[in-house]
Parts: sequence; C-alpha cells; structure tokens
Amino acid sequence: QLQLVESGGGLVQPGGSLRLSCAASGSTLDYYAIGWFRQAPGKEREGVSCISSSGGSTNYADSVKGRFTISRDNAKNTVYLQMNSLKPEDGAIYYCAATYIGVSSSYTYTDESEYDYWGQGTQVTVSS
Repeated sequence: QLQLVESGGGLVQPGGSLRLSCAASGSTLDYYAIGWFRQAPGKEREGVSCISSSGGSTNYADSVKGRFTISRDNAKNTVYLQMNSLKPEDGAIYYCAATYIGVSSSYTYTDESEYDYWGQGTQVTVSS
C-alpha cells in the first residue's frame, strides 16, 4: 500500500520560496502519476500541479505558472514542488496525491477524483 508524506511547509514572507517534498513508501513511484493540491480555509481543494508517471509532462494551474515547478526523483521515491515568488494567496494546506498508471506515460491527471492515494498535507503560510 502506497503511503505519501509531505514535508517542507512553513511560514514564509511574500516573495519568498519553499520546496515541498512528497516522500513515498510501500511502493516505488515509477508508474504513478503525481499531483499537488491545496486547500485554503473556507475554500475548496484545488489542483496546483501534476506530473506524469514518465516525468516528461507537467501541468500547472494558471495561478502558479511561472512560479512553481514540479519534479520527481524516482531514485529517491520523492516528488517535489518548488514554490517561488510566494504570495499570501498561496497560503494553504498542500497535499500530494498519486494514481497508479502501470506504465511510463506522459499523461497528466488534473482532477482530484483521479487520485487514489493522498498524503496528510503540509501547511504553507505566506505572511509578513
């Protein structure tokens, strides 16, 4: 059973950077597509970014394009979300999620209903 653990969240000033990690255990991530989602207080969970099982394709929400970068290191069984130029509206609980594809695919999955495994989340607060 795949388990995901996020880390790297914290308090950062506007304009600052954080790198979130999503570490997997129980299975290798090689044939999983991964997504990052976030949920701010009083708001619905929204997709932030996703990466294909091959690592060759990525997708970003318009609100984070040019500021966030998703990447994966299958050797470390970890997926990262580098967040730069953070804004107060980026503050939320960030979750990583995984869906098993079974092959090396370039397809990305943006809908949270397509994900089967979820981490517990890590809090990101952007404030001066």
